[in-house]
Amino acid sequence: MTNITNREMIIRKYIDSYNRFDIANMVADFDDNIIFENIQNGETNMSLVGLTAVKQQAEQAKAYFSERTQTIKSFNHMHNHSEIEIGYRAISAMDFPNGLKKGQELNLSGKSIFEFDGDKIIRLTDIS
Repeated sequence: MTNITNREMIIRKYIDSYNRFDIANMVADFDDNIIFENIQNGETNMSLVGLTAVKQQAEQAKAYFSERTQTIKSFNHMHNHSEIEIGYRAISAMDFPNGLKKGQELNLSGKSIFEFDGDKIIRLTDIS
C-alpha cells in the first residue's frame, strides 16, 4: 500500500501537470486500466476506461480552456484512496453549448477521489 506522503506527492504531481497542460506527466502515475469518471450535479457525464482513452480525452480538453488552475484545499486519506477538496478556475477558449462564452472565467469547487493500487492511480473521480 502506498504511504500517505507518496500519495500526496503523486496527487500534487498530477494537479501541477494538469495546470500546465502537461498530459504525459499528468497520466504518468495512472494504471493502464485507469477508470475516470466526471460527476456534475449528481450525474455522471463522462466515464472512461483505460490509459489510451484518458490520454485522448485529456488532449482534446486542452482546447477547451486557455488557462486552468486546480488548487488543492485539503487532503483526506482513507485505506486505499485519497480525497482532495479543490478550487477550480479556468478561462474558456471557446463557446460552449451551456452558454459559457470564449474568454469567460469559470470558478467551481469540488472534490477529486484518487484510488490507489500501490503507487498507481487505478480510479479518478472528479465531482463538482
